[in-house]
Amino acid sequence: METIEQSKLAPSFNNSFGHSWKVMEKYFLVLFLVVIIVGIVIGPMDTFRWNIDPSDHDNWRWDRDWDWNFPTFRLVAFGLFASILALFALAYTLLIVPVFRYGGKMMFLQAVRDTRPDFNMLIDGFRQNYLGIVLANLLTSALIMLGFIALFIPGIIIACRLAFVGYLVMDKKLDPIIAVEESWKMTRGHGWTIFFMAIVSFFIYIAGLCLLVVGVFPAAIWVSGSFASLYESVLVQKNAVPVEA
Repeated sequence: METIEQSKLAPSFNNSFGHSWKVMEKYFLVLFLVVIIVGIVIGPMDTFRWNIDPSDHDNWRWDRDWDWNFPTFRLVAFGLFASILALFALAYTLLIVPVFRYGGKMMFLQAVRDTRPDFNMLIDGFRQNYLGIVLANLLTSALIMLGFIALFIPGIIIACRLAFVGYLVMDKKLDPIIAVEESWKMTRGHGWTIFFMAIVSFFIYIAGLCLLVVGVFPAAIWVSGSFASLYESVLVQKNAVPVEA
């Protein structure tokens, strides 16, 4: 398979999805496993939802001496457990999830460059540039959230223009602020392409769900590879950041 640098693919909607399809054919099993692992890590936070209704624990030996019917005690217990779980979920989302999500992006980028993805990338962020990954994710999320709170449309614009932050942090080890600035520069002129890719990606996921849910895995591979392909093609075309050997 030709890499994007060899084929000189222009950064476009068709080329991104087309190249991603070829990448999926060659590295399907590896990328399939990546999608599963990352999906488990960044999946719905339902994992942290516990049923703390005292009536469900009547048979627990440690709670037989407690008056669970006392309204104040039940309210305090509920609030305490909810607060602990909320703090744990927040810490997990901010400190653990970004490392795996950014690592997954880097593995897809390796596949786009016709290099066999290295699974060490999934946890490499814990050893290298961990603070940069966490801060970049926090900064990007905050900017997008502020954009949506403002007038909604600015949030969409910011999300499109910061689509390359994760790749730049992992690929070039850039500082979070520099990565945001560089992503803004790189996506200039490609905002509509990213926007339409996001819209089409949504329908690809829907189509995958309709295929007995199993189709969501190749859908995720295709979509993730498409955005990685777009990043690489923009990187090569604009030479915004010198391509490393």
